[in-house]
Amino acid sequence: MKLESDIDTSQVEGNAPSEVKHALLSALQSMQPSGVSRSTGKPFRGFGAQFVSRMQITEVSVSPKADEVEKFEGRVVFEVIVDEDMLNGAGNMHGGCLAMLIDICSTAPIYVLGAATRGHGVFGVSQSLNIVYHSPALPGDKLHIVNTTIALGSRALSSRCEVWNVTRHRIVASAVHINMVPSESSESAKL
Repeated sequence: MKLESDIDTSQVEGNAPSEVKHALLSALQSMQPSGVSRSTGKPFRGFGAQFVSRMQITEVSVSPKADEVEKFEGRVVFEVIVDEDMLNGAGNMHGGCLAMLIDICSTAPIYVLGAATRGHGVFGVSQSLNIVYHSPALPGDKLHIVNTTIALGSRALSSRCEVWNVTRHRIVASAVHINMVPSESSESAKL
């Protein structure tokens, strides 16, 4: 992802307003932590930052739902090439790496729909992420990650994700992601 000052939304397809596209790109960029590790004293960017920086957003849209025209649906499409550092010992894309990409990508349409219809986007925190792995992805394969909202409630947010292998013309994984909006309490969490 580019630095915020370098963000160019003109190359991102879809009908979402450019300010919504820009807000999403800026928000995703801010999710890439950096700093110094407390345990090693060495600089770090976070384990997901190296993969997120390679993803390209190709579409950001907000449209009426096909089955309920009074409701809207957010849609965000990403593309990424499978690299060697994403592989497991068998030479396929690691399921954990794919789960992390799905986690990040499937929150994007939730953010977009909130930004377009409520004036502010929210990512929420994951409650559940259910993934079905259909086929392996190999080094060099181009993945097309299609994410759409299911529902955007006041506390529960849900989306679906399909990861398609453009190179081999098959589905790699599908998922349903449930997020929740955390409480705004300033108190420490209580169990």
